[in-house]
Amino acid sequence: MTKMLPIGSVVILKKGVKKLMITGYFQIDIDKKDKVYDYCGCLYPEGMIDKHVFLFNHNDINKIYFEGYNIDETKKFINKLEKLQSSNKNAKTLMEIREKNQ
Repeated sequence: MTKMLPIGSVVILKKGVKKLMITGYFQIDIDKKDKVYDYCGCLYPEGMIDKHVFLFNHNDINKIYFEGYNIDETKKFINKLEKLQSSNKNAKTLMEIREKNQ
């Protein structure tokens, strides 16, 4: 797996026409509950509009325009996420991973 990007990172997807800002990790689509996405995001610079959330994977990213705030706290959190993800491959959401590891 490629290193996860911090919250606040701004990217454009392959075949995308609009930038997205990463707002979260490991989400499922309500209609496809068996599919887990690496990221969720919102339009950039508009932000959240009418609860529209975009779900995408790291390999869908064409270009990174800005990497979010990446201090020690962020690095530790992303490190923990990556470890949890690799040891919980069947978990569908971050909440499910957290519950299994408490």
